[in-house]
Amino acid sequence: MAVAKELLQMDLYALLGIEEKAADKEVKKAYRQKALSCHPDKNPDNPRAAELFHQLSQALEVLTDAAARAAYDKVRKAKKQAAERTQKLDERRKKVKLDLEARERLAQTLGSEKEEEEGRSTRTLEQEIERLREEGSRQLQEQQRLIQEQLRQEREQRLKGKAEDPEGKGTPKLKLKWKCKKEDESQGGYSRDVLLRLLQKYGEVLNLVLSSKRPGTALVEFATVKAAELAVQNEVGLIDNPLKISWLEGQPQSTAGPSHPGLSQGSAVSERDYESLVMMRLRQAAERQQLMARMKQEDEAGQLT
Repeated sequence: MAVAKELLQMDLYALLGIEEKAADKEVKKAYRQKALSCHPDKNPDNPRAAELFHQLSQALEVLTDAAARAAYDKVRKAKKQAAERTQKLDERRKKVKLDLEARERLAQTLGSEKEEEEGRSTRTLEQEIERLREEGSRQLQEQQRLIQEQLRQEREQRLKGKAEDPEGKGTPKLKLKWKCKKEDESQGGYSRDVLLRLLQKYGEVLNLVLSSKRPGTALVEFATVKAAELAVQNEVGLIDNPLKISWLEGQPQSTAGPSHPGLSQGSAVSERDYESLVMMRLRQAAERQQLMARMKQEDEAGQLT
């Protein structure tokens, strides 16, 4: 079967970027990440995208079905063992000067055994693939449904952004500043992951770039103006090294003014708004404490290893 022979030429685990012992959950997660990046809808000018997407689908079908995966693993193991035998044979050939005819007979014997073993395993894999084709892969259908749903949400997010930005000013961009010395490898406590954790609670972050020339500065691009507004109004960063957030692009005229309005402006804020803002900042403080504790634990674990 052509499908089985095609699979024999691929390392499905390497294709998905996972370990051989990866659980179904890890297989599905890796598939979604890879399939989204190469989905034909996102790569209309790349003829290889459809082919790679098809290969990823085959990998998901085989590796999420116990019987098909066992058959594939057997074929993969047989090929690996055959390659090891060939390598050992080559090493023996280098060390021992044997008669050419004897070496050819040995190679033929090993070759026939290899072909016979691969033939048996390939037939088993072909049977499992045929069964999957007849039954239909529920796993593949479910994962592709999730991918289509995510693509739909991304399209809606883009359309929503256009609706909020009718003048075409583009997605909202903010500038972040904090104290950081040039030689500080910890970047003042703000790695890219830390900044994402702080900012993503307000909405989808499209892009985040830390300046390599000016330590302590970064640029963040949000998917929506509302998310950017919430970040500007409420995020203060780490307690011992606060963030200063200002608008670069896309600021609504209605919010022009100081980046962090103080609570003392009670005349412009209702009692309910005041309580909501206080609760949000309390939650932010708790999140920052948890984040710092988690970072400390990770640092201690790294030192122990």
